[in-house]
Amino acid sequence: MGLRILHISTRLILGGSQENTVLSCEGQARLGHDVHLAFGPIFGPEGSLLARAEGFRDQGPDGRPCRLSLHEVPTLVREIRPLTDARCFFALRSLIRRLGPDIVHTHSSKAGVLGRAAAWAERTHPSRGGRPLGVVHTIHGPPFHAFLPATTNAVYVASERYAARRCHRIVSVADAMTRQFRERDIGTQAQYSTVYSGMEIDKYLEPRDEQGRTVTQEDVRLRLGLSPMDFVIGTVARLAELKGHDDLLDALGEDLRANPSWKLLWVGDGWWRERLLERVRAMGLSDRVVTTGLVPSEQVPMMIRAMDVLVHPSYREGLPRTVPQALLGGVPVVAYDVDGTGEICINRVTGRLVPVRDLATLREAVRSMYDHPQERLALATRGREMCRERFAATTMVNELEKVYALALRDAKT
Repeated sequence: MGLRILHISTRLILGGSQENTVLSCEGQARLGHDVHLAFGPIFGPEGSLLARAEGFRDQGPDGRPCRLSLHEVPTLVREIRPLTDARCFFALRSLIRRLGPDIVHTHSSKAGVLGRAAAWAERTHPSRGGRPLGVVHTIHGPPFHAFLPATTNAVYVASERYAARRCHRIVSVADAMTRQFRERDIGTQAQYSTVYSGMEIDKYLEPRDEQGRTVTQEDVRLRLGLSPMDFVIGTVARLAELKGHDDLLDALGEDLRANPSWKLLWVGDGWWRERLLERVRAMGLSDRVVTTGLVPSEQVPMMIRAMDVLVHPSYREGLPRTVPQALLGGVPVVAYDVDGTGEICINRVTGRLVPVRDLATLREAVRSMYDHPQERLALATRGREMCRERFAATTMVNELEKVYALALRDAKT
């Protein structure tokens, strides 16, 4: 008999942690579990995964249809608002009591703190009749980082310590997450397991268009107004602070001006779009930068196919899904050496790792990709083989089954 699982995530925007959550939900529903997903209000230019979650239909192991049950929690907001957060805590308690789940699995920092606190408070409620409630949290990326004030980081660390005492198991999407949290005395070592963020790998191994036809690099470039002879340097990221688009312009501006065949392809949208495009115009690079705007997740594999190299100069990440996605698509990677990135982009094995804000090394790494196409191919080939098994969505779902079994065992003691 399947479990009743409640996932709680702050926002269902188009992003890595949210895709991880939705894929987990879908995979668990296919295994025969009764899966529920609670989330806060969705707004902004980043796009939404709500339509995908609402439209999910498949069959369970017994052949019966399965779907996801969705619950919007209006008070679950990203910002810290004490009164709203208090109302959210009680709303989540009410939802947990009404659904009676076997597992509560929280995602992201805000939902992680409030969701774990609510689940922990409900685990011994008389309405459960003594049934164990396993509480699990996934770290998709640390809330604390070097670009925040020390007082803000102190609040986040204290909140994570509090929440870690209110769950049975903590899932890290990269070993680096476990190290960073344990260095700050968050949780116990025994609570942690690493489960790499799964994805639908076939879509990246063999990208297809909207009609289901296999696409070539030339097909996608024609659609984007790019030439087969262009050297296309791509990003797949929100146009937002700390994603490193400014660093790309600073590092590569001179090369982009000097080489008409060099093109930047920015896949994504965000609050910084107009500011970045104004900077592109001021640098005289309007004919060297192609922006797609918001792209549905189903079309991201096609966009990656257009690239010669993916550059990911993000200042902070848990484990950037864009990196294994590019490698699965046969595209080598240049990335900043932050958080879990080095566990996928292994320097000079599957890509090039660059110290954060080292613009000279960033430029050299991209130029090396341009100058040595055979090395570029070798890096991508090794990366593809490494990622095939490690990042399959089915692998992630199966590993979570083991974590849930441990959480339920712990909940009984």
